[in-house]
Amino acid sequence: MGEIMQELKDIIEIHNGNRVSNTFSAKEYASRLGKLRTHMADAKIDHVLFSSYQNINYYSDFLYYSFGRFYALVVDHDKQTSLSANIDGAQPWRRTVGDNLIYTDWTRDNYFKALQQLIKDGGRIGIEFDNMTMQNMDKLKTAFPKSEFVDVSVACMQMRMIKSDAEIALIKHGAQVADIGGAACTEAIAPGVPEHEVAIHSTDAMIREIAKRFPDSELRDTWTWFQSGINTDGAHNPVTTKKIERGDILSVNCFPMISGYYTALERTLFSEEVSDAHLKLWEINVQVHERGIELIQPGAKCCDIALELNEIYREHGILDRRTFGYGHSFGVLSHYYGREAGLELREDINTVLEPNMVISMEPMIMIPEGEPGAGGYREHDILVVGEDGSENITGFPYGPEKNVIKN
Repeated sequence: MGEIMQELKDIIEIHNGNRVSNTFSAKEYASRLGKLRTHMADAKIDHVLFSSYQNINYYSDFLYYSFGRFYALVVDHDKQTSLSANIDGAQPWRRTVGDNLIYTDWTRDNYFKALQQLIKDGGRIGIEFDNMTMQNMDKLKTAFPKSEFVDVSVACMQMRMIKSDAEIALIKHGAQVADIGGAACTEAIAPGVPEHEVAIHSTDAMIREIAKRFPDSELRDTWTWFQSGINTDGAHNPVTTKKIERGDILSVNCFPMISGYYTALERTLFSEEVSDAHLKLWEINVQVHERGIELIQPGAKCCDIALELNEIYREHGILDRRTFGYGHSFGVLSHYYGREAGLELREDINTVLEPNMVISMEPMIMIPEGEPGAGGYREHDILVVGEDGSENITGFPYGPEKNVIKN
């Protein structure tokens, strides 16, 4: 047994095949890392240990699957190295902008042994406080007893909130793919069709479009939530086998993912016909949506936008039917990772909108079952903030004139 374990190393490297074409240019990643290293110098940080999906992807172009294992990107003032599990082979090396080191499963806590190879004990180590479990924090302190740990999550979130021109170009592609997913939904909608069939048709259309536009990308994580009737009451309710009925309120949610970058299209629709009670509520939500789009301008404060939109709902007596904030930032984000929480259109967020921020307008109200007009209503557009205004990059139509679907 001892001889076998000697053959099974704790830390290895695998360079299999050739490096891939990365999502962005080498100049783009150098710019991101340069800003990070400037922060490191200002804060007297010797190494940064990223553990989250979003920051590892943002700085290295490597997006991992966890499956209960831990991953990292270690950045010092000269180089950056991703740390991955042996189960992934050389894919992390092929994808990473920088070096890659692999830890094996043969002995416990090889992940921390690998970190000791990449980080010298005794300095200041930047970590993501919002992505570190207590268990792993204890193990880090044991592995680096002479080091000081400081948070970098907030500073990096603020860096990610301002998009580069290259990021905005990719996000625009994503918005266009989402529009294609929405069109596929409307093709499939009809009484008697199950929710899952509509979602499958939409998701397949988006994946094929991403493959056409980005032939060197990894095709993963694109999905559609399509809900009908009572299932529309939550924005993130899963797809079911429920069949569409005539007069159903419908929610289309198309989410293309391109190299870790999330975009979205969300729309309220109706199958065949819409009742007077539903129509009145739908028109109110569209009114809020359109005013919100107008308010997304450079210099506007997130909380002020939320407070003004609240007044429209209050005038109609349905402010208490709001379900969440009016919008959020886009970029490296998904349903299971990432959140630029400092850029959300909520009453408790004081961030001022700046050029090259990307943010949604997505008001939602929910009327409980049994009341006139029952269901969840939401529209969702993505806007890029510019120097003198904002650009709406969502093209799919919204509102009663376009989205009562008769197939």
